[in-house]
Amino acid sequence: MDSQDYTMTTGHSVQSGSSNTATSLREVLTTPYRSYLYSYPHKTAYRELDPPKPLAPLWERENTDTYFLYMHIPFCAARCGFCNLFTLPDRRDDTHERYVDALERQAKQWAPITSRRPYSRFAIGGGTPTLLNEVQLNRLFDIAEEVMGLDPQQASISVETSPDTVTDAKLAIMKERSVDRVSMGIQSFIEAEASAIYRPQKPQEVERALEKLTKYNFPLLNLDLIYGLPGQTVESWLYSLERVLAYEPGEIFIYPLYTRENTIVKPDDIERQGPDIRMELYRAARETLKSRGYVQYSMRRFAKEQSSAGTKVLLPYSCQEEGMVGLGCGARSYTSEVHYASKYGVSYKATQSIIADYVATERYDVADYGIVLSLEEQKRRFILKALLHREGLALQDYDQRFGTSVMSEYSWLGELLTEGMAELKNEMGVEFLRLTEEGLGYSDAIGDWLISAEIREQMEGFVFS
Repeated sequence: MDSQDYTMTTGHSVQSGSSNTATSLREVLTTPYRSYLYSYPHKTAYRELDPPKPLAPLWERENTDTYFLYMHIPFCAARCGFCNLFTLPDRRDDTHERYVDALERQAKQWAPITSRRPYSRFAIGGGTPTLLNEVQLNRLFDIAEEVMGLDPQQASISVETSPDTVTDAKLAIMKERSVDRVSMGIQSFIEAEASAIYRPQKPQEVERALEKLTKYNFPLLNLDLIYGLPGQTVESWLYSLERVLAYEPGEIFIYPLYTRENTIVKPDDIERQGPDIRMELYRAARETLKSRGYVQYSMRRFAKEQSSAGTKVLLPYSCQEEGMVGLGCGARSYTSEVHYASKYGVSYKATQSIIADYVATERYDVADYGIVLSLEEQKRRFILKALLHREGLALQDYDQRFGTSVMSEYSWLGELLTEGMAELKNEMGVEFLRLTEEGLGYSDAIGDWLISAEIREQMEGFVFS
């Protein structure tokens, strides 16, 4: 689920000026689960680009040494109750084949534009990429290597899967194609909890999939769990966590449950469950994972320090995630100045229509839907992408890139220090602004607090279809 994106909604006002928000950080921290900051700016801030922007000039201006290649497969077996991602429940092989045909057509048009830099990472997400049959799954790797020029021996390769789509044939393909990381969403080992979020999944099926995955011995296995599910208790949550730990994955992501008005499970459904115990569940998991040798890298990501991509010598890639080349309907592409994608929908009808338009398209050489990042938004993105991870924000990196002092320019960042959410650390002559352990637990609230008034206004103006 680490490459999935939930809608951000907010309940407090913001204003421009020397202060970031009209609400103090202390007030924001009273409601820690305000939003899920997956990317910045969020896709609900995207709008029609008028006029559309030709892609070649956008990528010619990129100065990053390497790119991230991403393919989005917007199909799944069923929509989970918490999901408002760009995905369509559709198992039909012919639908998948037409979609991959379109993705290959797009790749052939983009390859000459983005081939000036090598790819350091390649990820296939969705949806559920392994819902595709073996022929179409193999084609994705062919497109990456033969069309886009990916060298699988110098790039980290990640694929998302689900328990019901794990087969020996598909795992064998992934192993042969040098996949380093397989990520599987489990969410819960308790059947009643999975049913409560409309996830048709039995524990036996999860165990079967995990046994197959571990047999293939991928360099990195990532497993996802969700806390705050209807009916979940500390005991049942830790049971699911212990079941995951029994398979010794190199990486574990834990996500708080978010619901929105456009998800199957509504916010009112959760509120009727009683007190919100998500923070209690998070802290219980954090302490358990720490005791088992996992290091916390963000609010959601815990990993073994020795976890790596195997024997490959990987090219470097910036945590600020510029140079993201996103192929497929629903994939976002990031240049330093422009983020762009296909249109965004959640309902079956809207998603089906957007995918149909994508498949029917002949030319993919302009960005017609997205956002142009002002210098101010480029700065905020740089801060957010660094600060919300364990490494933190290297103050000199900001100064070198933007020519100003981040602590002087955004003096309200000092509130993080005052509230004990962050600290300044000097390491080998480099000063970092870094979230404390307590601050990492409040990352969603802190991220929401850092959003600019302009972006928030655009997000709040988005109409879901």
